[in-house]
Amino acid sequence: MAPLQVHVKHAGKTLDVDLDTSLPPAVFKDAIYQVTGVPPERMKVMIKGGVLKDDTDWKKVAPKAGQTFMVIGAAGELPKPPEKPIVFLEDMDESEIAEALSLPVGLKNLGNTCYMNATVQAMRAIPELQTALSTSPHLDVLPRALRDLYSNMSRTTEGYIPTTFLTVLRQAVPQFGEIDRSGKNGMLGGYAQQDAEECWTQLANGLKEVPGIDATGNTIAGGRRFVDQFMMAEMRRELKCDEAPQEPSTVTIEKVLKIECNISATTNYMHTGIKDAMNSQLEKNSPSLGRQAVYSQTSRLSRLPSYLTVHMVRFAWRRDIGKKAKIMRKVKFASEFDALEVVTDELKSKLTPVSSRLKSIEKERAERRKVRKRTKVAQEASSSSRPAEENTDVEMAPASEVPGDLEEESVYRARELEELEALADADLKNDYGCSVTGLYDLVGIVTHKGADADAGHYIGFVKKSVFHAKSGDGPAFDEDDEDWYKFDDDKVSVFPREKLGTIDGGGEDASAYVLLYRSKPLA
Repeated sequence: MAPLQVHVKHAGKTLDVDLDTSLPPAVFKDAIYQVTGVPPERMKVMIKGGVLKDDTDWKKVAPKAGQTFMVIGAAGELPKPPEKPIVFLEDMDESEIAEALSLPVGLKNLGNTCYMNATVQAMRAIPELQTALSTSPHLDVLPRALRDLYSNMSRTTEGYIPTTFLTVLRQAVPQFGEIDRSGKNGMLGGYAQQDAEECWTQLANGLKEVPGIDATGNTIAGGRRFVDQFMMAEMRRELKCDEAPQEPSTVTIEKVLKIECNISATTNYMHTGIKDAMNSQLEKNSPSLGRQAVYSQTSRLSRLPSYLTVHMVRFAWRRDIGKKAKIMRKVKFASEFDALEVVTDELKSKLTPVSSRLKSIEKERAERRKVRKRTKVAQEASSSSRPAEENTDVEMAPASEVPGDLEEESVYRARELEELEALADADLKNDYGCSVTGLYDLVGIVTHKGADADAGHYIGFVKKSVFHAKSGDGPAFDEDDEDWYKFDDDKVSVFPREKLGTIDGGGEDASAYVLLYRSKPLA
């Protein structure tokens, strides 16, 4: 339903505010803060029978258009307006639109909210998520707020202020509303810094009821959920007793939103850290021995989602200082990840035929791009050096011919798709949202800068190609363009691929913390 136009009375002034009863009271309080300057934590909104609380049911309040609410509380500094007025795309001319669309928009930091900004930006690397959010007729409060946030970000060119989404997130996950108590003499500060990996997990959990979509982008009514389709892996864990080989092993299947990369004193590469995390030892009671015994746990993925999240475990609890500390070690991560080394034997047998052929096809595609580029350069050099009088009466080559004795790229792609479709496992093709290749490209990154787990700064990175998906409109995106967009809150810039090695870690500077991989498609 449409928001209600209501009034709030504070310090002798009556002010107009919109009230959306489909959103929690915390959103209404934030709207009041925007016009009165009274922080929500110091605010009392009087309603019939008491004070409006964050969990108050609007149906019991039954607000009406034109109703006046009394607000009590000391005002602080009013939130500052943006330095430049926000301009929407529909208000621009063609040249302004072209310039504005050259970079995606960032998000304003509202006080230690970089953890949220970086997470939201990295999740933009999942375009199917935005499709699911925009096509679903019924969404809970948090998914609806994320849908509106992405929609508003696509309609403006200035850094967007995510006030409403932040309020809803803190309502859904109260820990993100924690106050910073590290001030002098125990004085309370603003909101505390939070962990971006926890934000990623909580946000993904908050999206679990979003309906899934089919291959055409339509909502699946009463079917699987989006997160289960596209983001959820399945892990097979086998537990064997090292001290009693005759004891039967136990096998469990667990759904996981991410896989972990453990970082030890010898970890240099991401794939070795992942293997270490999947091969571990633990102590538990042995029923055959009647005592505590050492067990070996072997974990392997039995389902690979289209989007695989890797958590670089960079924070560990230190007893000597009584808090989490950052593991500074430099660990190289891969821009391409072959997951066949960490899957079950059964899944590996299904993935291997198409995976092996796709690797060969990618080499062939790269070679064709090189040939076309060399031919184009040679043609341009030849045409520029030819005398003007020789440019008359030139016999034109048939339009279907492509220099370098190559056919149109679309012809090759159609043949490749047909071949790969024949190799792909039928069970995997029927599981829409899973990976049918086992091969991944890195498309999203969240980094952490600093030495403290409860402080520092988070930055999001998204591969440029994500924002330039193949379509028939506009210029074609150069497949050789491997650069990234860097989202440092509202400051957005191009991040060259060559600099990815600078966020491997090794110090207090930005270190890769959450990595998002997208399954390579067949086409």
